[in-house]
Amino acid sequence: MNDKQSLSYADCGVDIDAGNAFVGRIKQAVNSTMRPEVLSGLGGFGGLFKPDFSDMEEPVLVSGTDGVGTKLLLLQEYDKPHVAGIDAVAMCVNDLAALGATPLFFLDYLATGKLAGETLAGVVEGISDACRTCECSLVGGETAEMPGMYAPGHYDIGGFCVGVVDRPKMVDGSKITAGDVIIGVASNGPHSNGFSMVRKLLELGEADLNNDVLSDGRKAVEGVLSPTRLYVPAVNALMKSGADIHGFSHITGGGMFDNFERLLSDDLAVTIDVSSWPVPPAFEYLLGFADVERDERYRTFNMGIGFAVILPESEAEQVEKVLKDAGETTYRMGSVHQRDGEPVTLIG
Repeated sequence: MNDKQSLSYADCGVDIDAGNAFVGRIKQAVNSTMRPEVLSGLGGFGGLFKPDFSDMEEPVLVSGTDGVGTKLLLLQEYDKPHVAGIDAVAMCVNDLAALGATPLFFLDYLATGKLAGETLAGVVEGISDACRTCECSLVGGETAEMPGMYAPGHYDIGGFCVGVVDRPKMVDGSKITAGDVIIGVASNGPHSNGFSMVRKLLELGEADLNNDVLSDGRKAVEGVLSPTRLYVPAVNALMKSGADIHGFSHITGGGMFDNFERLLSDDLAVTIDVSSWPVPPAFEYLLGFADVERDERYRTFNMGIGFAVILPESEAEQVEKVLKDAGETTYRMGSVHQRDGEPVTLIG
């Protein structure tokens, strides 16, 4: 007599059939990102990509990985999976763009407690939309259903991207010199950085994102949780323009301080005029809930500048036109000079 309890994988909280149905749902979104170099479809054990670098002198592969951080807690609370998908791509491809690289393909890792197909499909559709914008193929991914690891309704996401740059054209900051100017490119809001502080500010202010209104008339939820801006099309346009770019900076964690300092040699410094661009309403709203000292604001958040271009002043006008034609809003935000103190100084 067998009195053992019968057990299936579904009894343990993992639904293989739901997983297969999920893959079926996202196929169309994934297929819409395919470049001609992609050889494999969705569902294989690996993504195949046959590159053609015949137009490059010395192709160098550039890779990056990132997540969305604690912004995910708010995106889950306010049901914005599509934004989570865009952010996962943007945080990776913008880093690649900061070297002048073009993204080729992307993979994602999605982990959840119980597979909520509708929500996770929204994430993958966001990833696919961002990949299409950047002409980058979503060649594979992993959806891990891990009951007990994540609370109901919670998921985590990681992104992985590979791109390419022709080494003679690579922008690595080595040409930055005293006298260069810095052009800032506007952000969409906090992007995916500083959300541990965002969440604390919202808590202190007893904020109601769905009903609070920003100074520009939008709901607070739209400004605070707007997706990270994708700078790849603008950088591609700059790279094709032949402009003499000395450095790019993706303004992420560390804000105005760390993301410029990492580009500078020991004898150079930058001065940033924070009055040269308007602080977006989302930051005005958030920073109204507590007393956050100025340097702390500009170290934690992008404060309205998501990407920056460092170049000779003689190139600035041409580059501003290329960026404007690519749909970006720009500001002359600072300059490079010999270091006689701190590597980054804020004025204004």
